[in-house]
Amino acid sequence: MSLHSKILRKTVLLDTNFLLIPGQFGVDIFAGLYGICSFQYEVCVLDATLAELDGIASDKKASAKNRRAAGLGLQLLKAKAVKVIKVERKVFKSTDKAILDFAAANRDSVVVATQDKELREKLRAKGVSVVVLRQRQYLVLQ
Repeated sequence: MSLHSKILRKTVLLDTNFLLIPGQFGVDIFAGLYGICSFQYEVCVLDATLAELDGIASDKKASAKNRRAAGLGLQLLKAKAVKVIKVERKVFKSTDKAILDFAAANRDSVVVATQDKELREKLRAKGVSVVVLRQRQYLVLQ
């Protein structure tokens, strides 16, 4: 890969709730991303997202459906060898805040995939592109 193409590669950052989509709605998010991204990209998650997903998968108070969806999300991350980005945990009070700050600081090279309406609005206000699930069946890049 040339240096020029490396520069143009974007990071698609997956939020926790986005990783629940395959288990909740049966949608292949990786194939969906491939279909809508007309640019080179690398799929990543923050370590905080990974911890959140792991927490849902092992939380006995969470619904069985959500625990299964979180478990599937974790399996997919491992199977797809998704890169984990470490963030300083003490700096961020929430995973959404960590995603927002990371994306805003890298706005030209980051696309965030999330179903969180409040986070989407904040990201768009900062000029960050967002991927969302529409009609529980297909992904859209905004």
